[in-house]
Amino acid sequence: MPSLLHRLIARAPQRVQRDTLEFQLDDGRRIEVQRVRHPRARRLKLSVDERGARLTLPMRASLVAGERFLHEHRTWLSAQLERHQPADAAVAALVPGETTSLPLRGQSLPLHWHPGRYIRIARDEAGIHVQLPARASEAGLRRALRGFYEAEARADVGRWLPAYLPGLPRAPRQLRLKVMSSQWGSLAPDGSLALDLALVLARPSAFEYVLVHELCHLLQANHSPAFWREVELRFPAWREERAYFHRDGRSLKATLRGLLSD
Repeated sequence: MPSLLHRLIARAPQRVQRDTLEFQLDDGRRIEVQRVRHPRARRLKLSVDERGARLTLPMRASLVAGERFLHEHRTWLSAQLERHQPADAAVAALVPGETTSLPLRGQSLPLHWHPGRYIRIARDEAGIHVQLPARASEAGLRRALRGFYEAEARADVGRWLPAYLPGLPRAPRQLRLKVMSSQWGSLAPDGSLALDLALVLARPSAFEYVLVHELCHLLQANHSPAFWREVELRFPAWREERAYFHRDGRSLKATLRGLLSD
C-alpha cells in the first residue's frame, strides 16, 4: 500500500521543453533564440554554437527573467554570433544582369535574365530564368526570389510527404516556410510544421531528412531514444545528413540571407 500511495502522489517526471523567441540585437538584427527549459538546469545559461543562440532556463524560471538575461548579455551574444559566423557568410546580393547563377538543391544553376512586363522567376532544363521589367525594384525582385524558393520547397515536400504519412497519427496541420537563424524545422503542439527556407538550397536528401525528423515528432514530442528509433526506421541515413548540416549548414543559411536581405 505505501508503494502504491507513493506512485499515486508522486509528481510526473519533468520533460525538456523547447521553443523559440525572436530577439533584436543592438545593431538592429533580429535573430531566433532557441529557448530550452531543462529539469536539470540550475541557473540561466546562454550559449552559441554553429546552430545559433540557445537560452537554457530552470523549470521554475519565468519567461520575463529569461528575456531580461538575454538583454543583459546582448553584447556578449553579438560577439559570439560574429565569432561563429562562417567565413563565406558575406554572400553577394542578387544583382540584375550580373548574377550568373543561383543555388538550388545542392547545385549552382545558370541564371538567365530576360526583359518583361512584370517580375517572374521560373526554372527549366536550361536553368533559372528571371523576367524583369526595366523599372523593377530590388525589393520586388527579392520578394519574387523568395516566392520562387518557397514554391520549389513546397514541391519537394509535396513529393516526399505521402510516403511518410502511413504510420503517423495525423498529417501536419499546415506548412510554413521561414527564414530561421538557428533551427532547421519545428513542429508546434497544434501540428503546424515550420521548415527553414534555406533547406531548398541544400542537397535534397538533407532536406528530406529534416522533414522526416519533424514528422517523427508527431509520434514522439522529444528527442528520446524512442524518437531516434522512429527516425532510423524511416530514414536510416540520418546521421550522414546531420553531419552535412554541421559542416555546411551555416553557409546555406548565410547564402539565403545574402540573397533575400536588403
